[in-house]
Amino acid sequence: MKAYLFLAVAIASELFGTSMLKASEGFSKWLPSLATVLGFGIAFYALSITLQHIPIGTAYAIWSGVGTAVTAIIGIVVWKEAASMTTAAGLVLIMLGVVIINLKGAAH
Repeated sequence: MKAYLFLAVAIASELFGTSMLKASEGFSKWLPSLATVLGFGIAFYALSITLQHIPIGTAYAIWSGVGTAVTAIIGIVVWKEAASMTTAAGLVLIMLGVVIINLKGAAH
């Protein structure tokens, strides 16, 4: 169960790092740039701890799937990026893929 807590930290840190990457405006702003490096550093450290207990396929599917979906939502809500039915369908497919991978992993 602790591994999933580290996975949640990895996801949250990656989301923070990605948001700060957008805010850094191509690393031209030093504070968001520093926050980007810190966010990704924490994310990869937490993910490395996670991988000691959760298979890499399962952990990475959750990390990348949730990260991608929530990043898209943050882009729409925070950064006022365009959304469409295609965006929504893609997000649903990403999440279904994560669920399917986890169902297969649970069977082993």
